Amino acid sequence: MTEPTWLTETRAAYDTVAVDYARLIPDVQEGALARGMLAAFAEQVGPDRPVLEVGCGTGRITAYLRDLGLDVAGLDLSPGMVEVARRTYPELRFEVGSMTALALPDAGLAGLVAWYSIIHLPPELLPDVFAEFRRVLAPGGHLLLAVKAGDRRIRLEQAYGHTVSYDVHWLPPDRLADQLADAGLTVQATLVREPIDAEKGPQAFLLAGRPDGSVAR
Repeated sequence: MTEPTWLTETRAAYDTVAVDYARLIPDVQEGALARGMLAAFAEQVGPDRPVLEVGCGTGRITAYLRDLGLDVAGLDLSPGMVEVARRTYPELRFEVGSMTALALPDAGLAGLVAWYSIIHLPPELLPDVFAEFRRVLAPGGHLLLAVKAGDRRIRLEQAYGHTVSYDVHWLPPDRLADQLADAGLTVQATLVREPIDAEKGPQAFLLAGRPDGSVAR
């Protein structure tokens, strides 16, 4: 089967920029509100329960979640990014793979994070990806998304000092919430904040969960 163009382009772009990405963005730089959402996610999941960051890049968010007490591993499409992550955080687990087809058992995760990683998928694929997220989350498990908030596609030709060619999709939070609900995930909180530093527009963070099936009394 021929690989989709968007996937090939995204992998190639991040392989190209991996070393300089890690140099330019070494840690969590999204601001206090974003860190608050990560902390809320970590508190809800709790320690000693398996968590996966999909689209983990160089591992900076994976490591931050570890520091918040989570048993977390990372998965990324780009072998170059995974190589940098393994070198930077040798105590953590990182694997190469795609969020569109997770090689994981049903209901095996207590938490899943997609931090600015679904923005590279064609939007029409998101319902299937969210269904895959629900499949691998255990009942009562939690999902955290970070996205660029809007409704447009940007074609990047330069990034982190390199020539590249890949798409970034700005996504409407309300539409994402509807798609998560359609996938059987309950949105618990949505935070949209104004841009900071070099950001080009608002950013959104959605915290959702897979219902545990219990009946309230």
